[in-house]
Amino acid sequence: MNGIKKSVQTFMLVVLSSIAWGQVKYSNEFLQIGVGARALGMSNATVATVNDVTSGYWNPAGLLHLKSNIEVAAMHSEYFAGIAKYDYGSIAARIDSSSVASLSVVRFAIDDIPNTIQLLDANGNIDYDRISTFSAADYAFLFSYAKQLKIPGLRVGGSAKVIRRTVGDFGGAWGFGLDAGAQYDYKKWKFGAMFRDVTSTFNAWSYNLDAQTKAVFQQTGNKIPENSVEVTLPKLILGAARKVEFKQKFSIMGELDLVTTFDGKRNVLIGTNIASFDPRLGIEAGYKDFVFLRVGVGDFQTMTDISGQTIHTFQPNIGVGVKIKSLTLDYALTDIGDQSVALYSNVFSLKLDINKHPHKQ
Repeated sequence: MNGIKKSVQTFMLVVLSSIAWGQVKYSNEFLQIGVGARALGMSNATVATVNDVTSGYWNPAGLLHLKSNIEVAAMHSEYFAGIAKYDYGSIAARIDSSSVASLSVVRFAIDDIPNTIQLLDANGNIDYDRISTFSAADYAFLFSYAKQLKIPGLRVGGSAKVIRRTVGDFGGAWGFGLDAGAQYDYKKWKFGAMFRDVTSTFNAWSYNLDAQTKAVFQQTGNKIPENSVEVTLPKLILGAARKVEFKQKFSIMGELDLVTTFDGKRNVLIGTNIASFDPRLGIEAGYKDFVFLRVGVGDFQTMTDISGQTIHTFQPNIGVGVKIKSLTLDYALTDIGDQSVALYSNVFSLKLDINKHPHKQ
C-alpha cells in the first residue's frame, strides 16, 4: 500500500508542477523558450533584426520585411531526454505594401503521463487496467499585425495572444494578453523594441475533480486545487544591431538585446528591487546569403555556490543555417536555461517563401 501511495504522490507532483497557484512572477514560462533555430542559435538576440514569419513571436514589426506574399515556418524540439515536446508553426501573409498579418501556434507538452488515481478497485485490489494516461499541455495562439508608418524606417506591430493550458481532464486555464513591438532603421543601424504582455496576461484556472479524486488527494496529503488567476507581468526588450558586408560575399551581423523585467529582483546580471536587466548577444556570419554560422551568449545568472561565494554563469548557443532558393533550414544547439543540468537539445526549423509577387523593401 505504501508503494501505491508513493505512486499517487509522484503523479500529483507532475500535475501540480503544471498548475500555477495564482502566481505572478513565472507564469506562462513556456513562451520564454523561443521559436526558430536562427534566433535560438543567437541566444534569442533578435528583436532588432528579425525579418521573417517568426516576427509574430519575437517582434511583430519585423513582419514587414517579408520578401514574398506568404511565408510559413515550423519547428520541433524535445527537452529532458524527449519527455517534453515543443512544437511551433506559423504563417504570414502580406495584406498590401504597408501591412502584414500572421498566425502563430505554440505547443509545449508532456504526453502519456500515467494516471494511477483509479489503480485500486472498490475492494481495495490493484487493477492495472484502471491506469490511464493524460497530457499536461500548454498552447498559445498569436494573431499578429504589422504596419509601415509614414516616418521613414519606422515599423510597428502588435500581437493578441490566446493561452490555453490543460492538465488532462483535471483542470485547465484560458488566458489573454497583448504584445507590442517596433523597429527603426537609422543609417547602418537597426533598433528594436518589444513590450511583451504589455497589458499583463491573465490566465484563469478552473478544476474538475470528482469525489474519488479529491478523496485520494486527501489520503495522500496533497492539496486540493482551487480556481485561481495567474498573471504574467510586462517585460521590455530593447535591441540594437549592425551588419557589415565584405565584397558582397561575406557578412557579419551582431545584435545586443537587453531584457528588462519589473517583477522584483531576479538572479540576472543586473538585479534591483525595481527592475532587473538581462543582456543577450548574438552574432551571425553569412556567405553569399546562402550559408550562415551563428553563436550567442545569454541567460547570465548570479548564484551562490555551496561555499557561500557569489558566482556568475552564462549559457552559450551555436547554430547554422542554409538557404536554398525559397527554402531555409536552420539548426541550433541550445538549452532552455538550466546550467546546473545543461540539457542541450538539437533544434531544427524550416521556413518556406511562397513568392507569388515578391515585395521589395
